[in-house]
Amino acid sequence: MNILITGAEGFVGKNLTEALKNIRDGKDRTHPDINIEEIYCFDVNSSERELDKYCANADFVFNFAGVNRPQNPEEFMQGNCCFADKLLGLLKKHRNTCPVVLSSSIQATCIGRYDSEYGRSKRAGEDLLFEYAEETGAKVLVYRFPNLFGKWCRPNYNSAVATFCNNIANDLPITVNDPSVSLELLYIDDLVDEMLLALEGKEHHCSFDGIKTIVDESGKFCCALTTHCVTLGEIVDLLNSFKAQSKTLMMPEIPYNSFEKKLYSTYLSYLPKEKASFTLKMNCDDRGSFTELLKTEKCGQLSVNISKPGITKGQHWHNTKWEFFIVVSGKALIQQRRIGSDEIMNFEVSGEKIEAVHMLPGYTHNIINLSDTEDLVTVMWANESFNPDKPDTFFEKV
Repeated sequence: MNILITGAEGFVGKNLTEALKNIRDGKDRTHPDINIEEIYCFDVNSSERELDKYCANADFVFNFAGVNRPQNPEEFMQGNCCFADKLLGLLKKHRNTCPVVLSSSIQATCIGRYDSEYGRSKRAGEDLLFEYAEETGAKVLVYRFPNLFGKWCRPNYNSAVATFCNNIANDLPITVNDPSVSLELLYIDDLVDEMLLALEGKEHHCSFDGIKTIVDESGKFCCALTTHCVTLGEIVDLLNSFKAQSKTLMMPEIPYNSFEKKLYSTYLSYLPKEKASFTLKMNCDDRGSFTELLKTEKCGQLSVNISKPGITKGQHWHNTKWEFFIVVSGKALIQQRRIGSDEIMNFEVSGEKIEAVHMLPGYTHNIINLSDTEDLVTVMWANESFNPDKPDTFFEKV
C-alpha cells in the first residue's frame, strides 16, 4: 500500500507519519493487516511534480494540509479549500479513486462561536470532498476534529493546551480569562489510532446535532471515539501539579486512558533539557543513605536505600503499613519476627536473583548487608506515603 499524507510536517501529519513508519519497518506489529510499501510525505516545501506523482500512485490519501492562522483572511479558503480542489483534481487526472481522508474541524459546523472565515473554509473543503465522492464513487472520510493536543503540537499557535504546557514547563506566563470555559479535546494518539482503523476500513461514522458528535454507523461524517471535556481551569491546575512533582515527588493519579495520563505525557514533551532531570534529597549518615523517589496519594511511595558493608538497618515494625524490600545490588539478610514471638524468619536475597520480600504488619524487621566490601542497594515500596504526624513506625530489634 502506498500512502499519501499532505501536511506531513504538521502536528497531525508528523505523528501519523511516524506511526506508519513504525508499522512499515516492523517496529509496531499491532496492525498486521496494514502492509505499507511507500509513505509519500507532501508539505509546503514539496513540489507540484511530486504531488502529481503521489496522486498517481497512492492507494490511500490523508489530506491534513490546511491553514489555521494566515496573515490575510482570504488565505483560509486558499489553504483549506483550494488545495483540496487541486489534490482531488490530480486524483481525477490519474483516474485514482482511492479512499481520501479529510482533516476538518468542528468549526466547520459554523454554529455560534464557530461562525468564522476559518470554519467556512473548512465547510467548503468538506462540501468539495462529498461532491468528489458523488462524482467519482471514491470513498471519502471526513473527520471534524475538536481541539487537539499531544506531543509535537506547536505552542502559541492554535492549541491552548500546547501553549499552556510549553509555558508552564518553561516558566513562562499564561493567560486564562475564564477558567470555567470547557473544551472538547482529542489526544493525538487516539486520533492516530482512528486513522489506522480508517486504513483498515474500520473507521467510526457519526452525524452531528449542532456541534455535538453522535456516533452513527450510517452517518455522513467520521469520528474518533475517545475525547475529553475539560475546563481551562482544570487543565492549568493539573499542569501546575505536574510541574510541582519534582519538588513534592507526588505523582498525580493517571488512570489508564484518562485525560490526566495523556496531559502528563504531553506536558513532559515540552520540558527543556535542564528540567528533564532533577536532584533527589538523599538522607545520608554513616550507615549509608535513604532517598524517596516517588509518592502517590493512594498507592504509597517508592524509595531506594543504600547500606554500607556490614550495616544493619530497620529494626522497627508497623501496625498497618507494609512494604516490599527488593535488593537490586549486593547480598542481604532480611529478618522478620512477629511481635510477641521469638521465631525469626530469615530471607537471604541478592541482586543476582531479584525478588520481593513482604515486610509484614506486626512484624519487626531489619535488613543486613552481608558484604564486607560492597554497598547494598534496596528498592523499597511502602503502601502509604510517609506521614511524619503518624509515622506508624516503632523501634524494636528483631
